[in-house]
Amino acid sequence: MSDVVGFTIGRKVSGLAHGGTGVFVTSGMVPVHTVVAMYPGTLYYNYEPILLQSINNPFIFRCLDGLLIDGNDKGISKYLYRSCSNRDRVGPYLMCDRSWLSTHPINPLAIGQYVNNQSKRHSANVAYQEIIVPKDFPFSLKKYIPNIYYSASIDNPDEIRLTRLVVLVSTRTIECGEELFSTYFTVVY
Repeated sequence: MSDVVGFTIGRKVSGLAHGGTGVFVTSGMVPVHTVVAMYPGTLYYNYEPILLQSINNPFIFRCLDGLLIDGNDKGISKYLYRSCSNRDRVGPYLMCDRSWLSTHPINPLAIGQYVNNQSKRHSANVAYQEIIVPKDFPFSLKKYIPNIYYSASIDNPDEIRLTRLVVLVSTRTIECGEELFSTYFTVVY
């Protein structure tokens, strides 16, 4: 990753008291306005059931239009993501990245759910941005997208359902060793 984008990120214990796991720049430097991480998970429309998955789950992200992303890589959330990814595969080809559920994801950016909220001591250095993956996105690269829809069907089978991504974009230059912090209530357009 360092050779391609000039930096790497990784998970480790947060510098925040009671922050749990955080995301840090582990090598290089992140320029301003750069995609730093992706928020992986199962995508739920606002009418789909998410009660059991949401119990004691701090990894539920709500998009501007009400779409929910469950980025929990443990428990029932993990099993549902795996099930949906198996259901939507095309022959031997995966339509999403499942490796974010492990400690070593294939897509090293798919750890955005571990970015902690800013605090009085640590201001935000990344912001969320919602992205719709275009229809002509190469089929061979879909295996790197860390999101899958919970529902298997759409209302109109002739309509292509576009995958949604939430990425974290740097709001300033971020140096090696710095922890990433977001503002949980801000989305960049």
